[in-house]
Amino acid sequence: MASIVTFKLSSLPKKMSFHKPADLPGTTPINTEQTSGNGGFKQNIQFSSRRLVKGPQSVTTDAPTEKMASKSGNTELSNYVPLYVMLQLGVVTRENEFPDQGKLEKQLIELKSAEVDGVMVDVWWGIVEAKGPKQYDWSSYRKLFQLVQNCGLKIQAIMSFHQCGGNIGDAVYIPIPHWILAIGEKDPDIFYTNRSGTRNQEYLSLGVDNLPLFGGRTAVEIYSDYMKSFRENMSDFLEAETIVDIEAGLGPAGELRYPSYPETQGWKFPGIGEFQCYDKYLRQDFKEAATKAGHPEWDLPDDAGTYNDTPEKTGFFGPDRTYQTEKGKFFLTWYSNKLLEHGDQILEEANKTFLGCKVKLSAKVLSGGWTENIDLAGENALSRYDRAGYNQILLNARPNGVNKNGPPKLKMAGVTYLRLSDKLLEWKNFRIFKTFIEKMHADQNYSPEVTDVAPLQRSKPKIPIDELLEATKPIKPFPWDEETDMSVGSTLADYLDKFFDFFSNILN
Repeated sequence: MASIVTFKLSSLPKKMSFHKPADLPGTTPINTEQTSGNGGFKQNIQFSSRRLVKGPQSVTTDAPTEKMASKSGNTELSNYVPLYVMLQLGVVTRENEFPDQGKLEKQLIELKSAEVDGVMVDVWWGIVEAKGPKQYDWSSYRKLFQLVQNCGLKIQAIMSFHQCGGNIGDAVYIPIPHWILAIGEKDPDIFYTNRSGTRNQEYLSLGVDNLPLFGGRTAVEIYSDYMKSFRENMSDFLEAETIVDIEAGLGPAGELRYPSYPETQGWKFPGIGEFQCYDKYLRQDFKEAATKAGHPEWDLPDDAGTYNDTPEKTGFFGPDRTYQTEKGKFFLTWYSNKLLEHGDQILEEANKTFLGCKVKLSAKVLSGGWTENIDLAGENALSRYDRAGYNQILLNARPNGVNKNGPPKLKMAGVTYLRLSDKLLEWKNFRIFKTFIEKMHADQNYSPEVTDVAPLQRSKPKIPIDELLEATKPIKPFPWDEETDMSVGSTLADYLDKFFDFFSNILN
């Protein structure tokens, strides 16, 4: 199975962690770290992660650089990192309209002229299946995909099963389908719930994954039906190999995680967040698991604090160290395994749905992709237009630089830049951006063969949970160079830009 990982490189510390900050209790305890030789990621560059989860159904692939060298026969091309640009969140509106086709076409032509490889677009569940169960309307997305194809660009399509709005950078609000929300009005336990009973409507609780609460369908069946309809209605774009990557959304913000730190509920960094397993369905699941383990008296934690607590102020993480007791360890294992099972089920459905298509299957999870020889890609979380930011991304994309004689030691399978905007296309910003693209491509011309992939294959048999947990243990960090060998320019170039801009404004 072709697979891809993406990760988040976060802020300033010396170590790069593939997990959420501040040891938030709601995150899965998967901890993989990389060490940066340059003293840390100084430019506040954040990447979100995408990968094929190494869950019970998944399969790893060969290392990306080895594949590239053997496929192209061009050792220099093996240093080429494809660059995609994420489209605006509301490029297709909540009302399922595509209003700015003319403007977007001009922007896409600009991107193509700069030799961008393609674009990424959220395909919102709340838009396509808004009218009712299995009432899919793909018309606006077909118009969008046709426009992208006409402009000669590839497409990364995100199956976005979460709400748009409420996360950092979300300027658009697109809720999950109203008929799902209507079910939630009668049965609010279909949503993630904290200990105080506050619901989160950003994504369905994984406690309902296999319960037929939605007109006879389970949540997993809903996601599967959606992806099947996408394949049927977008078959021409798949056959034309315009769509090269399918990302399956697995949770809040599309990530395989719990909504443990929602700003909409008052969380502020560096609060520890809260567990999100107090809906009746997850409560019941835990009680069944505890009973099966011989402890019917065990219940969910009641001493883990609230969103903005610090660890030492709680019994669970603080002096009482409840998390280290037999009960605490059992709970954390159960809590993490529920995520693994959730991701595995949806990716299994995605694998079956897109079997034979020439696409990569990806997802946001938190693990060491390079260690497992899985393709790894990056996506910045906040827009940056400066040389320092681009240089940091280039270093992240090739931590040990370009290899003139063959594949680099480490290299991302691709980078998605967030996001297309009028500001990006301003003359000064776009000029630097075009240089960034050249350096991502290792000073080589645009090459469509880099994004070519083989037909998606069937995943391997299930991997036992014990093996998965073993794979989540800390690993030896990779060494990183001090700075990229494909720089778009230094601080001096930024000063020269300001100098020329100053005199340009005077002359104009």
